[in-house]
Amino acid sequence: MSQPSQRPEFPVHLLSSPAMIEACRERDFARIFTLARRAGMHNSLIARLCDMTASRVGEVISGTRQLRDMAVIERVSDGLRIPGHMLGLARRDWESASADPTAPTVDIAPAASGLVPTLPGADLDSILAVAAGPKLSPSTVRALHSSIEDYWRRDDEHGGEVLRPAVVGQLRYVVDLIKETGEGEYRRNLYGVAAELARLTGWTYFDARQYSQARTYFTEALHLAKAVDDRPFMANVLACMSLQATYEERPADAVALSTAAQDCARRQGATPRVMSMLSMREAFAHASMSNRSAAHSALAEAHTCFERISDQDPDPAWVSYFDETKLIVDTGIARGRLGEAEAAEPLVEEALRREPRGNHRGRAFHSFWLARIQLQRGNLDQACDTAASSLELASVVESERVSGHLREFHQQLAPFRKEPAAVAFETQLRATLR
Repeated sequence: MSQPSQRPEFPVHLLSSPAMIEACRERDFARIFTLARRAGMHNSLIARLCDMTASRVGEVISGTRQLRDMAVIERVSDGLRIPGHMLGLARRDWESASADPTAPTVDIAPAASGLVPTLPGADLDSILAVAAGPKLSPSTVRALHSSIEDYWRRDDEHGGEVLRPAVVGQLRYVVDLIKETGEGEYRRNLYGVAAELARLTGWTYFDARQYSQARTYFTEALHLAKAVDDRPFMANVLACMSLQATYEERPADAVALSTAAQDCARRQGATPRVMSMLSMREAFAHASMSNRSAAHSALAEAHTCFERISDQDPDPAWVSYFDETKLIVDTGIARGRLGEAEAAEPLVEEALRREPRGNHRGRAFHSFWLARIQLQRGNLDQACDTAASSLELASVVESERVSGHLREFHQQLAPFRKEPAAVAFETQLRATLR
């Protein structure tokens, strides 16, 4: 009986070569594929391993096509067994501790209780100065919650990628605190903090379009919230996963996740604000399927729930972002997804007028949607001008999600490429998103 052939991989000496290290650092896939060919891999083999076509590999090598989508970059890393850190990714699932001696490593001991999950690999082993050991008190928990609020604020201003090592470091710190804390209210509170940090980490990966890593951390957040039966927060994580499913063009999964989120939240009597946010996620999911009636039904439910909000509601801190401005802009985006540009445009414009200037990523994202809606209405010059404003905001925030949307807008300009407004936008795009 013949032995199965060994999976072809880059030779170790090639992975450690200066040429490969530089090519990976710059994400120069033309050079990466060329080096792979010199190592004995032909185009069809590279294509098969990376779930691409041989012709696309050839286009990348010739320079006529570039790889920017994070899902494709992850497939190249996984297919060619290039360690994640070489391409600016997190440690891949297939990497072992001995796979690359230069790669960052993490060793988190399992919890004695068996409830604390083993966390995915982080890029830095130590972020916080915790040499003195854990000293748990009410002020500790308050400080941890305050730091999470600060992380979200900075995520809005700068994007999450630069914050991720610190967030993961704090997550590891909290997990260590849980291991050393007995049963009781402190332990429950720490589980809540850890769940929020895991969701934030997942969000930073989602915003960078690194979807497999995002799912890993969202799953960890679910496990942590489940350990203390925090169903509203579990619903919040499911809503994040629903939104990601729309980006991965899995609309049926997006609908299922959004409805599961609502069911989960109802079982613990979630507040109207939480239910409004979750209904909006369902509206997005239906809109991505172009299911007009279901989307409008979910939008109506979101607005009905929002009208029931009271100042006395015990809203969790993580849903405070879902205010009237967010309700308005999300309604506009959902209707824009449905092709209802005339109704959508004034909603997104109104939200942008209200939105804080410091929320760079949010304003860039919403400006993109306004530009797309204006283009739907045939207002080319106005759409390009709005997209240029989005591009200016995108240049100061690390968000591959926003950058990807702006590249999509550029593709939508294909029928108008010779028009002055489209030419000007393309020039600015190339200068800004290199």
